[in-house]
Formats: sequence, structure tokens, C-alpha cells
Amino acid sequence: MTSADVYAIGAPIVVLMIAAEVAFTSARGLAHYDRSDVLGTLGLLGGNILINGITQSTIIGLYFYLYQFRLFDIALEVPLWMQWIVIFFAIDLTFYWYHRASHRVRFLWAVHMNHHCSQHMNFSVAFRQAWFGPLSKVPFFIALPLLGFDPSITAVAGVIATLWGVVGHTQVIGRLPRPFEFLFNTPSAHRVHHGSNPEYIDKNYGNIFMLWDHLFGTYAKEESPVRYGLIKNIDSNNPIKLTFYVWQQIARDLLQSRSGHERWMSVFGPPEWQRSDDAGHTVAQHH
Repeated sequence: MTSADVYAIGAPIVVLMIAAEVAFTSARGLAHYDRSDVLGTLGLLGGNILINGITQSTIIGLYFYLYQFRLFDIALEVPLWMQWIVIFFAIDLTFYWYHRASHRVRFLWAVHMNHHCSQHMNFSVAFRQAWFGPLSKVPFFIALPLLGFDPSITAVAGVIATLWGVVGHTQVIGRLPRPFEFLFNTPSAHRVHHGSNPEYIDKNYGNIFMLWDHLFGTYAKEESPVRYGLIKNIDSNNPIKLTFYVWQQIARDLLQSRSGHERWMSVFGPPEWQRSDDAGHTVAQHH
């Protein structure tokens, strides 16, 4: 099985999921979908696909190159069926730290912010993907071939994990039985992640599993109604504006920084960081 095979199977299923959700919510008069929001999502997705198409062969080539220097020969030491199990956990743990950093490091938040700027929650929001997301993941995921995970298996498992992530973006599925909520990134768990409520900020980073969030203290249960979007929302669905919104803030702060510390914080500080003389400036923050 290749990545193309997974997409060939998964894409029609996802389209049917979206169509069913649209029909279900429309029949009940639920305003879960907004035309402008969906068009903005399509613009962001188109840019993501374009960048991914341009860079994918180079990135895959890098992973295979690094695989030569692997620390462990997992393919020889572990049965194939077990490799598949282990790789899903490895991908999800790597994604957890990449995702967590994307919420806590300003230049990574500049890439990731557009996924959170929608004030809606539906299956289509899963495709509100960053234009530069394919590039921002590389420094984290190069760890997998270096550890000894075969890039050909990792690529297919990564696509499956990505498609799983779509399932969490909905309001029509309530809380599932406790074992599922504890182990997996369910719709309830992921609604929390998209919430701007103070109690939900910086919570539930896992893509497949919630194990890492329980382990590292970032899990929150869905209790109060979720407010979707950013703390300070951006009144636009223009994909170009959304893509470069935080980058413009970073550039402005770099130019106006008065010290090395301020220059460092402008790029590597948390998203909510502001210079001491700029407290009134509007920042696109989830935090």
C-alpha cells in the first residue's frame, strides 16, 4: 500500500462525511458551516497542496538520506506487523511535540494559527491547513528516520494518521465512552483543543492518542461550551492575509526591537508575547 492508495480510499470517505454533516446540520438549522469560512479553508488548503507538491520529493529524499544514519535497524529487528503499531505511536508522539511547539513558539504559531482562526467546528475545518506546514514539520519528523523507522512505512502511516485527524473536527458527535475518551483524540477532546476558553487553552495536542496529553499534563475534558477561534479573532477569511498575519507582526517587532532579548522573543517567544511599549497592539493569539 502506498500513500496514493490511502488517499484513494480515504478521500471519498471524507467527502461523504462532509456531505452528511452538511445535510444533517442544515436539516436541524444548525449554523455549523459558513460559506466564507469554507472558501477561506479551500484557499488555505490549495496553498498547502501547492507547497507540499513542490517540496514533497525533496523532503522524502531527505528522510531516506537520513535513514542511512539510523541508530537502530528496526526493519531487521522488529516484525513488520509490530513496526506498523510502533510507527503510529512514534508519529503521534512526534506530532504531539511539534503541535505543542506550534502553540508555544511564535514563528511556528505564525504557521499554525490559520488552522485555529475559524470560529466554526466541522469536518471541513480539518482542511484549514497552513501553507508552510509541510516545511515546519521537517525539523521534528527527521527524528524518525534517524531512529530507524523506514520512511516508506512512515509516509503511509502518516497519511492514515492525517485522515484520522479529520474525524475530530465535528460537533455532531458527543462524548464517547470513557475508555475511548481516555485513549484517543475523540471529537470531544479535539473540540477542547480548538476552544479559546481559558480552561481549554494549550490542551489536547495529540492527533490519534490522548496518552501524551495525560502523561505531560496537557489534557482537559470538555465540560463548558466551547468558544471556537482565537482569543482575538481576525475578521477575515482571506487565505493570504491569514497566512502572513503573524509573520507581519514578527517582522514589525523585529524592526522595532531595542535589544537582543526582544529580537529573540519576537521570533521564539510565546504567541502572546509583546514588547513592553506595545501592550495595546492586537495580536492573533490562541493564548
